[in-house]
Amino acid sequence: MDILSKSAIAIGDGSFIIDDVLLADPMPDEVVVRMKAAGLCHTDYDSLSWGKPIVMGHEGAGIVEQVGSNIKDFTKGDAVILNWATPCMSCFQCLRGHEHICEHNSPVVAGGNGFTPGHAHLEGTKWNGNSIERSFNLGTLSEYVIVKESALVKVDCLDLNFSAAAIISCGVMTGYGSVVNAAKLERGSSAVVLGCGGVGLNVINACQVAGAKRIIAVDINPKKLEFAKQFGATDVIVARQDDLGLSGVAEQVKELLGRGADYAFECTAIPALGAAPLAMIRNAGTAVQVSGIEEEITIDMRLFEWDKLYINPLYGQCRPQIDFPKIMALYKNGDLKLDQMITKEYTLDQLEIAFEDLLKGDNAKGVIVF
Repeated sequence: MDILSKSAIAIGDGSFIIDDVLLADPMPDEVVVRMKAAGLCHTDYDSLSWGKPIVMGHEGAGIVEQVGSNIKDFTKGDAVILNWATPCMSCFQCLRGHEHICEHNSPVVAGGNGFTPGHAHLEGTKWNGNSIERSFNLGTLSEYVIVKESALVKVDCLDLNFSAAAIISCGVMTGYGSVVNAAKLERGSSAVVLGCGGVGLNVINACQVAGAKRIIAVDINPKKLEFAKQFGATDVIVARQDDLGLSGVAEQVKELLGRGADYAFECTAIPALGAAPLAMIRNAGTAVQVSGIEEEITIDMRLFEWDKLYINPLYGQCRPQIDFPKIMALYKNGDLKLDQMITKEYTLDQLEIAFEDLLKGDNAKGVIVF
């Protein structure tokens, strides 16, 4: 039976509308999910200007509503987290444990089929009589979504806070995975986190969980630094707008630690700061470019001296069926502060207000609830 689903639709020119889309019955390998909550991040705002109509949203959690004929592992009523980096488990990268850069299904990674953000190779969603793509093959800012089975991770439904579960599938996973999977931060070490938005706060929280002794948070916004303290920062530095490359911050870091930090994480998404974590670390330290800068920048090669490591992981090197249950366990134990991460919840009709709060930096994380 076709389903009408109230959705946020980006027009492609920087604007969006709230309107109904029509979902067909799922194909044999597809599942229809009734959304309970969808996280918001800057990527969702960016999708307003992707140049084509698209059902918005790429973070979320909900309840299985309908399953395709070949689905064996999910039934109606299952609570699920939606994952945008869906692995095929058979390509060159998946077979080597790099499920986050799957060559067949990734909506962002070139080298396989090289899909572009929002390019859904799936049928079943129509708007005004025409097929419409879903952001990152999901489109979570919608009452119902139709997705591949591989996009779902089942979670324990008992007393589940769907808002907390919803934010795992991008910002939390990116922050946690960058620390634990990619950097492999060692207990007792020191870390600097540049940028204290949603991803940066998750990096800070993950550093604390991993046992970092000193965690130095850096931002130009004092309000965000107050958030940082709540999530585990032991020290904060207010950066100046005119401190190009954050060289002044690097000096303050060395004064606090006696040398550079063991690890530094760039979470600002500002191209000019792409090399900044290198200036924060000691010789043989590790710099991690978390935010996914995709522009040409100039780097002073002296920043790499000596034996410094610079890595650029995608999505915290996510293996959804392994990492999401770990994150949920840490959350239930009180180690990962997902409830505290959610500053405000909104209805879908309040999406414009939610975007305004996002751009002003008022929220650690905003969530749309259905």
